[in-house]
Amino acid sequence: MALKATPAEQALLLDLQAIDTKLQQLDHRAKSLPEHAALQQLSLENTELLVTLAEQKGVLEDARIELKRVESDVAVVEARISRDSARLQASSSTKDVAALEQELAALRKRQFDLEEIEITVMERVEEQDATVGQIGEQVGVLQGRMADLEGERDAAMKAIDAERGNANANRTTIAGKIPADLLALYEKQRQRYGVGASHLRGGVSSASGVKLNENDLVTIRTAAPDDVLMCPDSNAILVRTSESGL
Repeated sequence: MALKATPAEQALLLDLQAIDTKLQQLDHRAKSLPEHAALQQLSLENTELLVTLAEQKGVLEDARIELKRVESDVAVVEARISRDSARLQASSSTKDVAALEQELAALRKRQFDLEEIEITVMERVEEQDATVGQIGEQVGVLQGRMADLEGERDAAMKAIDAERGNANANRTTIAGKIPADLLALYEKQRQRYGVGASHLRGGVSSASGVKLNENDLVTIRTAAPDDVLMCPDSNAILVRTSESGL
């Protein structure tokens, strides 16, 4: 038995379809927010910066370890110079004095070389520390931009969710006025073909955007007002109104 529904009940399908179309648009807007792409790009940049920062911190730590080693070597040499100088002052042996003076000369040469190395390493530590600081600042700026974008995204999503909530509430109200069998057919067609109801306006099906051929229009004209018809092009329920041009 062919499905029947009053013209008014069928017309409600157009309101329902309008809401479903809006819900699809809202879903698309939510997925296509420009903040999503911007955050994805910034996230990649942030990851790269953090890797670079970790690498540069490693270089800095290595330089600091080297500096501590050189400082330790300098301290050892200074201690030996201090010890040999004291022994030199206390020694009365010409042979011991000569040996101590020779050793002190070698130690002072070693001290000079180590202090030169120490200065070089200290400069490298300072430069590397500055590099790490600069990269850290870049990370901070970038993460600040990400936080701002996340706030903008969340605000946009909140607005979309509010629209979606209102649309779903209206949908529930309208769906409650539509006969169960007609609503089931609408949902079935919408799930299959993407559109559940099509408005016939001026002989053109809104779902397909195509003007129906004359044979189809003749069939539609001869159908009873409460007959539920299907659009031959889109397979959606074809809703007739005063604008249908029949």
